[in-house]
Amino acid sequence: MNFDENEPQSVREERFVAERVERRAARKAASLDSRGVHLGAVIVTVALVLLSWCGKLAALGIVSGVILLWFAAALAWAYADGGEGRHVLQRAYNVTFGWGDGF
Repeated sequence: MNFDENEPQSVREERFVAERVERRAARKAASLDSRGVHLGAVIVTVALVLLSWCGKLAALGIVSGVILLWFAAALAWAYADGGEGRHVLQRAYNVTFGWGDGF
């Protein structure tokens, strides 16, 4: 968001709105590559299975609750951003487990 100090406020606001619309359209059009995201989901699943196998039910509840809240927040954000249907679920899934791309 670049701006000129001498331009009128109304022109600046119109330009900012146009830039936001352009970025939103780019987010919607971007492909959702989920290869690394699946790895993050597998790691979380293995961790939850190990916690339940070891009998750490309190830790299992906390970790799964945090993951669930994170996914719900990502789902709400993707829906509020104007997404619809399956695309909203894919974006929330990518936000929740996207850290698996780093492995």
